Amino acid sequence: MKPQRTIQLSPEEIAFVRDLVLFEDAHILALNKPAGLSSQGGRGQVHTLDELLYAFAKPGKARPRLIHRLDRDTSGVILTAKTQPAASALGKAMMGRKVAKTYLALVAPGAPNPKEGKIELPLRREEAGREAYMRVCEADHPDAEAALSRYRTLSANETAALVELRPETGRMHQLRVHMASLARPIAGDVRYGGALMLGGQAVSRLMLHATALTFPHPGGGRMTLRAPPPADFQGLAEALALAPAAGWGEQGAQAGV
Repeated sequence: MKPQRTIQLSPEEIAFVRDLVLFEDAHILALNKPAGLSSQGGRGQVHTLDELLYAFAKPGKARPRLIHRLDRDTSGVILTAKTQPAASALGKAMMGRKVAKTYLALVAPGAPNPKEGKIELPLRREEAGREAYMRVCEADHPDAEAALSRYRTLSANETAALVELRPETGRMHQLRVHMASLARPIAGDVRYGGALMLGGQAVSRLMLHATALTFPHPGGGRMTLRAPPPADFQGLAEALALAPAAGWGEQGAQAGV
């Protein structure tokens, strides 16, 4: 990677982003991104995650490079490459669909019907002022992009459901639009019709969390990175009696899976 211009970060910002580290070795740096932090291209004076990565740059060298992005209000595992060879290898793995992403979401009202299945609906981008949306469209639309998502209900009641989502393509807002197409939008998703109140509980943000990422490690073998959802997600799920019986799991990395 070529050296890049640096951005001045405050000691508080450096401490903040270093506290997000999920796993690090010579090839990769993985972070557990909080909701409310833009991956790239944010507006205003707040630094994006991409800019905060300067906290890990060595003198005269580039910062780690984002391999993929998460929506601003989506929390969870996000992967960066520390070297050009690692970035190339991971980029090819993404393009070749060799990276498996697993999300958790709270949707309403109740469970999808059927409770498990796949959603294979093409999407197209639509601009509305400064905002961009994705819409379900016909496969022969000139702007159609193929999109495939798989879902599985983990826990449900009449009010809401906890679902596991696995996108097999990487379109913008794909999971959000696909769940809305089942009339089960993700809670807190104002853009696509998500509920802002559930069971008397306020929904503070988009309830979508990237809980696991499995990928071919640039150094060999496969690795899975995991991060349980943050306190606001867990708290809402528990208030709605939707917490998984086995618990939320632990944060960490596992090789050879």
